Formats: sequence, C-alpha cells, structure tokens
Amino acid sequence: MQPPAALGTNTQVMDTVIVLFNRDLRVADHPALAAACARARLVVPLFVLDPAVPAGRRAGFLSECLADLRGSLRARGGELFVRHGDTVHETMRLARESAAEAVFTSADVSALAQRRQRRLAAQPIEVRLFPGVTVIPPGELLPSGGGDHYRVFTPYWRAWSVAPRRDPERAPTRVEVPDGQPAGDIPDAPRWGALAGGETQGRARMRTWLRDHLAGYAEGRDDLAGDRTSKLSPYLRFGCVSPLELAGCGEEEFVRQLCWRDFHHQVTHAFPGIGRSDYRPHRGHWREDAYAASAWAEGMTGVPIVDAGMRQLLAEGWMHNRARLITASYLVKQLGVDWRTGARHFFELLLDGDVADNCGNWQWVAGTGNDTRRNRAFNPIRQAKRFDPDGEYVRRYVPELAGVPAPLVHEPWLSPRPVRGYPPRLDSPP
Repeated sequence: MQPPAALGTNTQVMDTVIVLFNRDLRVADHPALAAACARARLVVPLFVLDPAVPAGRRAGFLSECLADLRGSLRARGGELFVRHGDTVHETMRLARESAAEAVFTSADVSALAQRRQRRLAAQPIEVRLFPGVTVIPPGELLPSGGGDHYRVFTPYWRAWSVAPRRDPERAPTRVEVPDGQPAGDIPDAPRWGALAGGETQGRARMRTWLRDHLAGYAEGRDDLAGDRTSKLSPYLRFGCVSPLELAGCGEEEFVRQLCWRDFHHQVTHAFPGIGRSDYRPHRGHWREDAYAASAWAEGMTGVPIVDAGMRQLLAEGWMHNRARLITASYLVKQLGVDWRTGARHFFELLLDGDVADNCGNWQWVAGTGNDTRRNRAFNPIRQAKRFDPDGEYVRRYVPELAGVPAPLVHEPWLSPRPVRGYPPRLDSPP
C-alpha cells in the first residue's frame, strides 16, 4: 500500500478505479477522486455503511452528506455507490464486479481506520492512500530531536506554520462510472441538531463565515453568549469542507485551531489507542460515581455554566468550545470521573465527534494527554464570569435561572438533581 502522496506522483493509466470515501464526503479538493478521474477511464465512487462504525446521533447528518455527495457526482455524470456491511469485504466485492484495478482512498488515523487500511493492503488489489483529511498529513512533520510525532503543540505549530502545502484540487468536471452497478440506498434518518449536512451546506457556511465573521474571530471566539465560532467542525469531521482550503484564510487565531486539529491527528496516527488508553499515565485514581456522571451528562449538576453547556449539547448536538473545556474540566478535575466517561458521552452526541479531536482534547483536559501543565483546571465560576459576564448563555440553556441577575446567575444553585457532595469544590485556579 502506497503512503499518502500528492496527485502527480504516478501517471499510470488504468481502466477502472474505486474511490473509497470515508471522512471526505466532498468533490472539491479531494485528491483521491481527482487522481482517479485523471488516471482511470472509469471511476467507482463508493461509500460503505459499516456496522463497525455506528453513526449514532450523527446518522441524519451523515445521510444528508451522502445525498449531497451523490447529487454532486450525478451532476458530473457519475454516481455514489452505497453498500452495507464490512468495508473491506464490500469494497472487494464491488472491485470484482466492476473489474477495478485499484482502490484510491484518503488516509485516516484512528485505530479502526488504520486496521481497515492494513486489511485493504492485504487484498489482491493495488491500494493508494491520499491526503485530504488534514491540512498536512500525519507523519509528514517530525521533531528535529527524534521521534515519530510531536508531543507538544507549540513546536508543532511552529513547524506546521512554515511547512509547504499541496495546492487544493479542483472538483472534477466529469466522472465516468461503469454501467450495470446498482447505486444502493442511502438510509433515511432524522436530523440531530440545527445543522444540515453536506458539502453544499458546508461550503455555503464556509463562504458566509469567512466573509462576514472571520475578522472578529480572535476577539469573539470565547464569547459564550455571542456564539461567534464558525460551527464548521461537523463539516470538517465528515470532510464536507477541505481543511486545506480553510487554512488559507489567513486569520492566525482561526488557523491555529486547524493546526490543533492536525496536531491531534498526528498524535492519534502514532498512538491509535488514544480513545482507550492514557497517552501519559494518570496520577491517582478515578472515582466510580455513576450518579455524578449522570447528573453531569443531563446538565443537572447545580453549577449553571456546566449545566448550560451540557444542555446545549443535548439540544443541538454541538457545544461552544469554551463550554467544552469548562464542562470537561469539571467532570475530571472537580468530580474526579474518568475522562473516558466524558469522551464517550461527547462522542455519542456531538455532530463533530471524531476519535482524534474528541479523545485528544479530553486527554489534554484530564492531564493524561499533550498538555504540558498536567494539573491545569478550569474554575467554572471564574470562567463563567469572564466569558458569560451577563449570564445570557446560562439563561439561554437553563431556563430555571431566567430571572436571576448577573453575576448571581453563575453561582451554584440547588438543581432538582444535585450531585452528591454538593456544593462541589471549586477552588482550583482558572
């Protein structure tokens, strides 16, 4: 199996190539699709709904992404072939039926993705991996002192910022597919949250946000009530927009967030067990407290800013990034609950939930990951008064407190289901 490569590294002409889509559901800046259309007479775009990768609450968003991708391919004379089952088995079945000579796919980093790539490589067919999931492919940047990945963000940011990048690929104008293959059904699923899936929606949001809101991002990104973040993360998670294109926007603070995404992906590439195992050993013991964890998940802890964040997640399938830090820190640092409990809950509900970013960020907060300050904690009351000074965010999601004035709205309250040991210990530094 060839490693991720730029489009121009091989010009061999083929008859039929399968393009296996995974977390890259777009036609613009899709190196694997562009290469297949340039090098093969016929292209077989394929997505496999694999039970090993349950979509959960993201099923509706995924269905909209697939429907939009199918529409884009059909507009170019092509088709999106959808199959159900084990990804490798279904890919090889379609390869035999279409007499495909190769499989082109975007390289990914999770343990499941890496196993799938190894299994594909063991099949009697040529497999080529392409970039596209991140701005810079994991493993391309290596620390000067040795090692297979960067363990600390700041040196990675310095190297990443000056590293050469490939040029974005144009969407193909024509996709020729073989005759006689059934397209397959895209399952119907209800939408979770307010965001509609698909490249069309993602690119429209990207254009509008870059035009109208990027300039104020650095000043407003932590304003909880202002809600001035891009909400492009679900579209990045499913590959509806290109991270490389976004990284060309030129706004350093926003680009830095894309670099954090790449950073977690290169960590996961080197440490694929990031969703199960501590990247760095945990100092101490986690508490087993199902009641406290349940109150946290339901937004019933009695700490207004924590409850507001958790209720936003329940209602929208999304949470403001500052609220993610506050709620995660509260679970692991104040309640002492294992970060894996929180990561599972976030992964189940977040439209943008993926292994690298979700687990990388949870381990960073827990002190088991890539934070150089392992004892860092976020005091929820201080954070609330700083980033929601008027209490608007709290009142939006905790209507029980609608009449409480600021700053009293941020003080712990006796919820109908308070955490055992209430009030919690809130004396850690911000």
